[in-house]
Amino acid sequence: MSEAMIPLNVAVLTISDTRDFNSDRSGALLAERLTEAGHRLAERRIVIDDVYRIRAVVSEWIADPEVQVILTTGGTGFTGRDSTPEAVSVLLDKRIEGFGEQFRQLSWQEVGSSTIQSRCLGGLANATVIFCLPGSSGACRTAWDGLLAEQLDSRHKPCNFANLVIPERGQHV
Repeated sequence: MSEAMIPLNVAVLTISDTRDFNSDRSGALLAERLTEAGHRLAERRIVIDDVYRIRAVVSEWIADPEVQVILTTGGTGFTGRDSTPEAVSVLLDKRIEGFGEQFRQLSWQEVGSSTIQSRCLGGLANATVIFCLPGSSGACRTAWDGLLAEQLDSRHKPCNFANLVIPERGQHV
């Protein structure tokens, strides 16, 4: 990779009824991983697992031209309060179908059949790429290391999502 990586502005949203910034290991891990990779942390927030509060924050970031990537963690399971997919899916212009499939394939080696309970998803909205991850730090690590690090790197070939959200590119190059 001879060309320089183009850093992206990434917002991180933790969805949890119990976490705060001191106990949010998943949001902290994502913020650490993305900055270590050379990206910029645009903003980091925590909201309770409520469809409308999640949707409000994600909508705000989708509308912000400075935010190119949104990573959410939490609320993707099957308990009564898990509502991230319902909150976010209606905001997407296009779904990244392969993201959830590939994440579950990677996750199988760590958690076995429990991976089928992950309703993680990815998509594009208003030139912003969005990935909704499970709430465990292990799942966030698996997603970042196995998929997101490459797909958010503008140098990754043959294609990547970075080149879709970089304004001067706006397409795969």
